Amino acid sequence: MRRNGRAVSREELLREIWGYETEVETRVTDETVRRVRAKLQRAGSGVQIETIWGFGYRMDGGQTA
Repeated sequence: MRRNGRAVSREELLREIWGYETEVETRVTDETVRRVRAKLQRAGSGVQIETIWGFGYRMDGGQTA
């Protein structure tokens, strides 16, 4: 939520959340985002997680001005 609206790379997520420091080929990020999306939907949340193909993800917190 601190980076609402800013695209975050898969590598950054792997490093900051799971502590991977080397180049790894893993689908852990994609699977985790899939699960989080499902939970947000079940909760009726307005938060959306957009996939930025070839880069990572961007979250929209659903906040209105």
